[in-house]
Order: sequence, then C-alpha cells, then structure tokens
Amino acid sequence: MLLRISLFVAILAALAAGTLSYLEVTDKIPALTKQRDDEHSAKVTALTDLSNTKTKLAKTQSDLTKSQADLADTKSDRDKAVARAEAQVKRADELSVKLARATQERDDAQNELASFKATGLSPEQIVKLNKTLKDARSEIEAINGEKTVLEHEKARLQTRLDRYEGTNAFVMLRANLHGKILVVDPKWDFVVLNIGDDQGVLPDGEMLVSRDGKLVAKVIVRSVQKDRSIANIVPGWKLGEPVEGDEVSPAHPAI
Repeated sequence: MLLRISLFVAILAALAAGTLSYLEVTDKIPALTKQRDDEHSAKVTALTDLSNTKTKLAKTQSDLTKSQADLADTKSDRDKAVARAEAQVKRADELSVKLARATQERDDAQNELASFKATGLSPEQIVKLNKTLKDARSEIEAINGEKTVLEHEKARLQTRLDRYEGTNAFVMLRANLHGKILVVDPKWDFVVLNIGDDQGVLPDGEMLVSRDGKLVAKVIVRSVQKDRSIANIVPGWKLGEPVEGDEVSPAHPAI
C-alpha cells in the first residue's frame, strides 16, 4: 500500500513539474517570437542599407572616374593653351627684334641718303671716290709695311755700325717690343720666342724674362726668323727656371 502511495505521489510531482515547465515555455514564446521578428526586420533593414550604400558607392565611383577624365582633358587643354601662348610670346619677341633691326636699317639708310645728298655728288662720282679711297688705303698699308721693314733694316745696320765703331756695346731693341716664350730647352739653356724679324727682333739683342712682374732670367738672341727667334740664357742671369708663357721685353730699349 505504501508503495502505491509513493508511486502516485511521484506521478503527481512529475505532472506538476511538466505543467510548470510548459507554463514557463508558453510565457517565453511571445518574447522569443518578437525577438526573432525584430532581428529579421533589422537584417532586412541592414541588407537594404547595404544595397543603397553599394548603389551610392558605384555612382560615386562613376562620378569620380568622369571627374578624373574631365580633369585630364582640362589639363591637356591648359597645357595646349600655355604652349600656344608661349609660342605667341616668342613670335612677338622675334617680330619686335626684326622690327627694331628694320627700323635701324631704315634710319641708317636715311642718314646715308642724307649724307649722300649733302655731298652734292652724283652716284657715279660717289662710286669713283669710294674706289679712290680704297686704293689709297691699300697704298698706305703697303707704304707702312715697307716703312716697318726699312725701320727694322735701319735698326739692324745701325746696331752693326755702332758695334763696329764701338759707340754702343749693346743691341738696342724697340721699347714696345714684347713677346712670350714658346719652348724651353733646360739641357742646352735656350728658349724659342714668339717674336721675330717682323716684330723688330735683332740678332744679339738681349731680353729680360719675367713672370708675374718678377725677373727670371736674361736671354740673348742668336737666331732670328720671320716671326720666331731663338735665344740663349745669359750665364749669371738665371734667377729661376724659365717656363713656357713667360714674358720677354728688351733689356736695352731704344729711346
């Protein structure tokens, strides 16, 4: 009897627990349903927003691509405009130079025409006079050249005469005679100068070698050519080593 009572009590307890669990689940179903619906609504909203965002992003990307293309076209147009402007400025400068040159040539021509009219001469007379002047210049140049040769010869003969008569122990050279050393031979102590007979160099003429205003040596001319001469270094006068480019001037300049 006791066993039956215990079994009955256990069955009642199980039924009570099941009923209680059912009631608790029944109370939670509306909340869970609402939570599911809310999450579904939020998901739909999120998907809609994502779709809208993608659409806007695609449009923005398209606008950006178009803006970049427009910017490239604008830059190209600007570069072309700048190049055209620079070309026009250069052309304007060239035209300004040509205009100035043409204006100067016109003024010169007008001045020459005025000078021509002022002479009262005919064109034929002007041409003849111009030829006469050219011939006179050529003749003067020839005379001056011959005069230089004669002066050199006179100086040479006078030097020889003075040495023969014993009136002058030194060869006098032109005071304005200046040159430079072209070659130096330290073994045989001679130098080659870039001046010769055409410049008035005379045999046995002595010249001072200097560098930066300081005396280096004294040389005596032994051989004279048209535009070159060879000179030996005078013993006792070698204060330094002559080098190419050193300047030379007369040791005994003529007054």
